[in-house]
Amino acid sequence: MLDELKQEFEGALIKHMVFKSKLRSFLHGSGTQEGPIRDPEVCSFGQWIRDKALPAYGRLPETQELDRLHRLIHQQANQLMDQHLRGQREEALAGFPALQRLADHITLLLQTMEQKLRNGA
Repeated sequence: MLDELKQEFEGALIKHMVFKSKLRSFLHGSGTQEGPIRDPEVCSFGQWIRDKALPAYGRLPETQELDRLHRLIHQQANQLMDQHLRGQREEALAGFPALQRLADHITLLLQTMEQKLRNGA
């Protein structure tokens, strides 16, 4: 059970990291597909939140906060992508650290959730 929980949350963290990587690639000019970056419902991490985290761990307040921050990070990503597409590439890249702070908070929420579940919450 604990190994499954560890794998579950490591997988979620990887999905979150892939999102950040895709956004960073887009902001550096790669032809990265926009859908998973723009839409929290298309994003694999968002699908994990919707299909697994909310139904299974929704009783934890961190799960609700995770969903909220995930949607917020996509809003910020959309703003950065729009800046990039308008030719404001430097400004878009300069906005990435603020998004990174949100991403770090999401990582902390995932760690907190996993720890609470390990402790029987």
